[in-house]
Amino acid sequence: MERKGRTFDVLGQLGSLRRYARSLVRNADEAEDLVHDALVKAYERKASFRRDGNLRTWLLSILHNVHIDRLRQKKSLNRRHEEAAADLETVLPASQDHTVRLNQVREAFFSLPEEQREALHLVAIEDLSYQEAASALGIPVGTLMSRIARARATLRSFEETASKVSHLRLIEGGGNENR
Repeated sequence: MERKGRTFDVLGQLGSLRRYARSLVRNADEAEDLVHDALVKAYERKASFRRDGNLRTWLLSILHNVHIDRLRQKKSLNRRHEEAAADLETVLPASQDHTVRLNQVREAFFSLPEEQREALHLVAIEDLSYQEAASALGIPVGTLMSRIARARATLRSFEETASKVSHLRLIEGGGNENR
């Protein structure tokens, strides 16, 4: 690349850039990524390079700044992850009964015929209107409503049957506990 009588020889600086990047990140693959990102940034900003400036110093400065930006991004990401993890720790895990119950409801949902499950999913979970769900499935609204009604009726009957089943309870071991 010619620039007003002076060569903008980025390729001649690759050795220096790679060495410096390797010294910063201590990993060959990450160093290559860092050099690549720095060269992209240099290319985007080549108009800001002063004609009388030192190309090597300019490129090394860009590489350094890209590295600092990456460190800041990583630190920020880690902080957000730690905050999210702290929020999760305050949430109590579901009780065993609740977990079993959720699995039962999930199994009941997945045991619905496919056409009913699709219709109910789009309306109840994806929050589509009846018209939007019918359009997505390519069926009339009346057909959609019928499928949803049958799916809900099936799930209601499952609920009624499941609520009649008693909860698990501890049964004594026949007097063997004291031995």
